[in-house]
Amino acid sequence: MSNRDELADVLASELNKQFKSHQVAYFLDGAQETPTDVTEWVSTGSTLLDLAVSNKPHGGLAAGRITEINGLEGSGKSLIGAHALASTQKKGGLAVYIDTESAVSAEFLQAIGIDTDSMLYVHLETVEDIFDTIETIVTKIRESSKDKLVTILVDSLAAASTKVEMDADFDKDGWATSKAIVLSKAMRKITQLIARQKVCLIFTNQLRQKLGVMFGDPWTTSGGKALPFHASTRIRLKNMGQIKDTKKNTVGIKIKAQVIKNRLGPPLRSAIFPLFFDKGIDDFGSWLTVMKDHNLVKQAGAWYTFVDQDDKEHKFQSKDFGALLSDVDTQKYIYDSICEKVILKYDSNQLGIDDVTTEDEFVDE
Repeated sequence: MSNRDELADVLASELNKQFKSHQVAYFLDGAQETPTDVTEWVSTGSTLLDLAVSNKPHGGLAAGRITEINGLEGSGKSLIGAHALASTQKKGGLAVYIDTESAVSAEFLQAIGIDTDSMLYVHLETVEDIFDTIETIVTKIRESSKDKLVTILVDSLAAASTKVEMDADFDKDGWATSKAIVLSKAMRKITQLIARQKVCLIFTNQLRQKLGVMFGDPWTTSGGKALPFHASTRIRLKNMGQIKDTKKNTVGIKIKAQVIKNRLGPPLRSAIFPLFFDKGIDDFGSWLTVMKDHNLVKQAGAWYTFVDQDDKEHKFQSKDFGALLSDVDTQKYIYDSICEKVILKYDSNQLGIDDVTTEDEFVDE
């Protein structure tokens, strides 16, 4: 039996009558879908990053929300976004790549699993054109295929100018602030436009260092405060170092992704995973690292020992881990075991003052 206040029912009914075109008042009791619900998730290509963002199995980036992926050059921003496009296509959705940098490699997109024949590629130069294009896409979806998952990657916001900037002389005042003004107006509109739509909107953005900052976060992003405010999730990437083969050739990089803002799960969680230049994210490679960290495997030199769901013992080397995962039941068992270890479960009511610590710096640089 519901304990809902009778007045609340009356007010909800009156408010929904007042706004005849759409429902505005809800109860978050699970009885009906509300604007807060996420009905579709898009994988980033990294299981650990998906779990860090959504804190639930088979999660990732949320449709109906805005995600910002920022970092310094060479930190893998475009690649994470491209993996999300590939994940969308695997679900039967539409992938849209809005490029402002003129630096897209079709061969690399194909290597990480994108069907470039069905991906919509759009080359734009200005912020105004980007948001006009997004509005056109979302409006068309509403008219024709409302249930179709669409992921739009804008790569990158930092490289896009405004029409004022394109026409202005560099020595004239005011042009440098026009981008923040345009973004502030556009973000308010786009946030409402994609809400409750199966549209995952991803922006990549460039980190820039604040001058003269001695304490706190020394980094900022292009375009003012509008995107950081409206984004439900902000992911900061850091290049942790090069990955070399046996011949000392650099074949990839190790990435640390930190969720610096999150309205979908606990914030400030991070994931570390390898990224190879020829195939993108090595997701299974990061699985093995997590399994070692949480004692799901035992290591002796180059050999690992793993006990599966049937209590069968497997001995293997890291290069053979993929073969172990070829068994569907074993892969599911390992995935579930990783989720059990990685998904954050805590009750702050059980923590005493001596059980917690505080740190001045909460964003890892």
